[in-house]
Amino acid sequence: MRIIGFSFKKIQAERKKDIKGQLKINSNLNIENIEKDKIDIAGEILKFSYIYEIKYEPGFGEILFKGEILVIPDNIQQTIKDWKKKKISEETRLPLFNYIMSKCNLKALQLEEDSNLPAHIPLPRLTKQQNQQGQSGQADYTG
Repeated sequence: MRIIGFSFKKIQAERKKDIKGQLKINSNLNIENIEKDKIDIAGEILKFSYIYEIKYEPGFGEILFKGEILVIPDNIQQTIKDWKKKKISEETRLPLFNYIMSKCNLKALQLEEDSNLPAHIPLPRLTKQQNQQGQSGQADYTG
């Protein structure tokens, strides 16, 4: 499978109220549709329409991405046949979802910063390292 295109059709970030108390962050990625297409440089391709949501519960805010990813799969006919049953093979789904999440997560971190929402994924932090005698040593990167 080769990914040949990626685009955002909609990007939305909204902070609805100040965050107080318990916060739960949920993310969800869904493929809405798969359709066959044809382009001059690659021939037959598949266009996957996706939605990636990050929700800050209860009702603090949300970030939404909608878009399309263009793919030349190893087996177009089998992918279309599976999609009629609303299924995607693991060989297609895993690299596709990883690619979508890598693009959306980078954009989401910037939107979270701009909207004053907490990061939805843990960021690396520096911590003090304890030596064998229990004394603090130099700061060390922990990811």
